[in-house]
Amino acid sequence: MALWQHIAAHISEQTGSGFEPRQPSQVGGGCISQAFRLSDGCTHWFVKTNDVERLDMFQAEAEGLNAMADTHTIGVPRALCTGSNGDQSYIVIEYIEQGHPRTNSQALAGQQLAAMHRHRAAAFGWHRDNTIGATHQRNDWQVDWLTFWREHRLGFQLQLAARQGHGGRLQSSGEQLLARCHVLVDHAPQPSLLHGDLWGGNITFDPQGRPVIYDPAVYYGDREADLAMTTLFGGFDTDFYAAYREAWPLDPGYRVRRQLYNLYHVLNHLNLFGGGYGSQAQGMIDRLLAEC
Repeated sequence: MALWQHIAAHISEQTGSGFEPRQPSQVGGGCISQAFRLSDGCTHWFVKTNDVERLDMFQAEAEGLNAMADTHTIGVPRALCTGSNGDQSYIVIEYIEQGHPRTNSQALAGQQLAAMHRHRAAAFGWHRDNTIGATHQRNDWQVDWLTFWREHRLGFQLQLAARQGHGGRLQSSGEQLLARCHVLVDHAPQPSLLHGDLWGGNITFDPQGRPVIYDPAVYYGDREADLAMTTLFGGFDTDFYAAYREAWPLDPGYRVRRQLYNLYHVLNHLNLFGGGYGSQAQGMIDRLLAEC
């Protein structure tokens, strides 16, 4: 109970208003961490907890959420605070009641995501590393997008796969792909603010049907990397893509780059979960090499 007393005191300190919550209720949304709704009957907060070693992950998540929210383009729950108590860490986030999508909700999500992507930086990366799922994600600044993607995304995941015993043809063909990436990344993107982990499980809609995105792995990169991941596990419909393209048309060659960008996430799933993701990753590499 000491943890919840500590969190309640931290919330009171950050808001400047006394907060005496009821018993926390566990909710969905915690694949890596435990997730709770903390309420005093009037004010509600979304709280995630984990081992104290995960505090840095929560701090990076808080900065990512607030960076997206600061664009004032698409719904994002703001992070109030992070901290630790004993052997546990936590993050306190604005609680947004879930609703259901309406007729124009998917189109609105496409328009608003395109607007968020128009927020740019001078280089690719971010001011700190963060995580993609439970995997460390490197974000060292690079002025060249190809270098960033090859070293901090595909190369990093392939090295991790090798350390976990996924060698052989995956590594040899992966090395070939790294050497040929310049053929596939055949455009010059600007560094756009990205969610970084935008699959169907990380978007919802509030009671008014407005889109809300969360659980980010934020960095500045090619906006197509965000759009590519929306196609990996479903959850986005034709209205979403039509609205995005109307707001900001895509460059020629996106069909191939989409597969290149999604390979990063499939390799990450291989490193996290193993199983059939190895053959999926190998198939993607083979198809990409055939495009070179």
